[in-house]
This record gives sequence, structure tokens and C-alpha cells, in this order.
Amino acid sequence: MAGERTNKRRGRTQSLLPSSSTSYDRPNSISCWYCDFKIFAFNDLLFNLGWQNSRFLKKWFSLGVCFSLFAFVGVLMMLLWYLFGSFRHENGSFGFDSYLASSWSISMMDAGIMILSSLMSVAFHEFGHGIAAASEGLQIEYISIFLAILFPGALVALNYDLLQALPSFAALRIYCAGVWHNVVLCAVCALMLILLPLVLCPIYIHGEGPIVLEVQQTSSLSGFLSSYDVIVSVDGSKIRTSDDWMKMMVQINAQTFSKPHSLEAQNYRAISARKGYCVPYSWLERSMTLLEEGDQFSCPNKLAAFESMSCFNSSLLAGNRNRIKETGDKYCLTAKDVIKLKKCGTGWQMTETDGINCFCSEEESCMTPVQIPGISWVEISYTSPYSSECLQHRQNLSSTDPENPYLGSSSCGGTFVYVGDVLSVAHSIQLSSYRPRSTHIIFSAHIPFILEKTFVCTLLVSASLVYLNCLPVYFLDGESILEKCLGYVTWFTRRQQRKILQLCLLGGTVLSIIVFSKFLYSVLAIS
Repeated sequence: MAGERTNKRRGRTQSLLPSSSTSYDRPNSISCWYCDFKIFAFNDLLFNLGWQNSRFLKKWFSLGVCFSLFAFVGVLMMLLWYLFGSFRHENGSFGFDSYLASSWSISMMDAGIMILSSLMSVAFHEFGHGIAAASEGLQIEYISIFLAILFPGALVALNYDLLQALPSFAALRIYCAGVWHNVVLCAVCALMLILLPLVLCPIYIHGEGPIVLEVQQTSSLSGFLSSYDVIVSVDGSKIRTSDDWMKMMVQINAQTFSKPHSLEAQNYRAISARKGYCVPYSWLERSMTLLEEGDQFSCPNKLAAFESMSCFNSSLLAGNRNRIKETGDKYCLTAKDVIKLKKCGTGWQMTETDGINCFCSEEESCMTPVQIPGISWVEISYTSPYSSECLQHRQNLSSTDPENPYLGSSSCGGTFVYVGDVLSVAHSIQLSSYRPRSTHIIFSAHIPFILEKTFVCTLLVSASLVYLNCLPVYFLDGESILEKCLGYVTWFTRRQQRKILQLCLLGGTVLSIIVFSKFLYSVLAIS
């Protein structure tokens, strides 16, 4: 977080961060709750760079003032909208807290990316203040990296008296420079995310199936998916990127919990009355009927419970319907064999016309899986193009039929069924939308993921700094921006301007604390 930029000596009160010439005698400060490290080596470099390009930089930061003032008003409106609008939404979270709670745990790599993104964002923010001050002829006293309690930050120290002697708009350019530079950094990160597929195109394939980078040991998918497997489809719907994977899982979860359940939690029933398979009657006759115990039923190990779908099938013969009723409509079947059959029902996410109704042939019945209410049944198809078995299979096929090196054997992937909470399992694997074109550089599969996550994290951190420094609160850029803006309101006396400033800062600080507390409580409550 960016700290206060200047030594504001009001009256005879001693400043916490002295920026007078006496500060050179004690280059570093340390106490039980605050410590900092002052850097003087870049003072002349920043001043020369800013002063030599002052004409261009003044125009550049004048544009930043215009944007920052619009952002200042916009952030204030967002703050009020979040505070009062949240009372009409559950927990005041607008649906974001469930995602944050599901992604609460982070890996060491995630932590490293967050630290790097924070350092880049804060450094670019402070560079904006320093170079803007230099363009106005104001000498930088020092650059400080500090730790206040547990919160890190940085600041560019300027002499407050010299800053106050500058014209109001010149001082406003300096105060708004940090916000403006963070906005520019956000735009650069967004542009890089858009151009990243094009930049990496010679080495990586994008949008043709996400590659698995890591599977958590506690994940339910650890026995089915391995590193460098490629997700092909979910419930028959093509998965092209990691975003498609998450959107599909969210959609399936919403579909599961949107259905009313009349049975109690301990009872069993069909997951979805719209998701089924066309099972031959010969299979049903050979299968074991369910062993009923009270209101529950169960199947032997390695078998899954199925029941006939409650929808009209015009192709069923009357004799077949009677045969089903005589033996019962619940059966134990082998799931890995059933999922290879033709799909029926309208619960599948697939966009193809095949398998979007309840109709099967006259020798088949549409059977749907039976599970606990609120639990999803999901088909996941994958390939293993980088595995040694698949590479050997490709070589064998290429030698026998060079024009058709088909990767269709079991060694190159398959389809399995996951039954459970789809949102938790969706976050238990790490996916990348970029796949190496060559199997010889598979070790580089993590590079696009790291780049993409770094750009996203830097964009979010920079946007957060824009938001924080546009708030009318104490000790941040919003305080100085508001003070200079009130100076243009000529119908107030200087004393009245100070009172209005203190009132706005007090209200903005209290309002920000309330909103932040509400948001933090909603996230912690759902996690």
C-alpha cells in the first residue's frame, strides 16, 4: 500500500516520517510497530529524468489529473452503492465471496506471484509521484520502504513546504500521478493478456483444451487425472480453456442446487431427471435389482444405482414397458460401461443435437443415475497426449498409417464419472489454457500459466491501489487530492475548507472501514 508522500508539518507537531534535511542524520527508523529503510541513491537520477522531460511529463500528468478526478467521484459512488446496496443482497457480497472462499488457500507460487505483483504495482505508483515532482522542479528527499505493524508499503518523501509553494494544479499533478500510473499499469496488463495467445503462438497452442499442471493429492480426481493430461469435455460439452472448465462447473452446480428436493438429506434419489443413458433391456435383465432397506437402497461395490427416467418415450413398446415394471425401475449397473452408451435427456451440457431428449430405441430404456440430493454426476473426458504410452502409440500408428495417427486408444485418455461437489473439485486441479506444441518442451508448460497469473494479479493489485488512493481517507493520496480540490472552491474561507476537509476525511474513513468490515465478514462467514 502506498503511504503518505510528503512531510505535512501542521503547526509544531513533529511528523512521523521527517522529510527535512535533518532526516539524513538518521537514515532509517525503527520502533515496536513501524520500521523503514530509506534509499537516497536514486534521488539525482529521478530528478534529472523528470526535469529533462518536464514539458512532456506535465502534459502526461495533466491527463492523469482529469482521469483521477473522475475516478475519485466514481470510487465514492461505488463505496456508497456497496454500503447501501448490500442490504438488499445476502451478506452484502454480490456473489463474489463464494469464489473468494473457494480459492482461499494459496500455494507458494501464488504467494510469490502476489508479492511480485504488489512490489511492481507499488513501485510504479511511487515512481509516478517521484517523476511528477521532478518535472515540477521539486527535489526528492528519499525513497522509503516501510512496514507499519504488518502492512508493507513505500513512499517518496517530498518537502511539504516546497510542495505547498507550487501552483495548485502543479501540486495536483504530483498527487494524482500515483493513481494515474496504476491505471496505465492496469491497461498494460489487460493488453498483454489479450495479446498473450498471439505472442506465445509459435510455441504454445491456446484454446484447444486446457492442460493439467497439478492435481492436489487430496483431490477426488487424483486417481483419474495426472499432470499434463488435457481436459477434452465435460458432460459432452467441449472445454477449450481453463475459464470454460470453471464456467461449466459453476453451471452444473447451479443446475444441481436449483432443483427442489422433497426427500430428506439421508434419502437417495436421482440427481437429475434430465440426464440419462440409453441402456439396452438385455443389460437391465442381467443386472441386479436394488436391495431395499427401509427408505434407502444400495448397490454392491463397483456398481452404481440407476432408475428409469420419468419422461414419455414414444419408441418404447408396450411389452417392454410392462417388462420394466415387473422387474422394478431401479437397477445396479457398471458406470464405466454405461457412460459409453448413447445419452438421453435434456440435462447434458452438450450443444450437439444428439442426446437432447428422452427418446431411445425400442430395445433401450432411458436410465438416469441415482445419488444423494445436491450431489452432481459429471462426465469428464480427457486425453494424455504427452504420456509415454500415448507417444509410443502414435509412433506405431504413424508407421502403419502415416495419414491417420489417431489418438483413440485407452492409453491416450478416456472418460470417467465424478460424483460429488463440483465446485470443490474444480479448484483442486491447476489448469492452463496453453499447451506446448512439442512434447520435447513439456517442462515449459508452467511458463504461460505464471505469465498469465502475474498479469492478472498485477492488474488486480494496481486496480486496488487506484481504488484505495481515490478514497477520501486519512494518510492516502485521496486526502491530498481532496484538499487541493477544495482549494478551488473560492466561496469557502480557508478555515471552512479545513473543516470540510476533516469532516469528509472522517466520514470517508469510517465509511471505508464499515464497508471493508462487511465484505471481510461475509467472506470469512462463508469460508
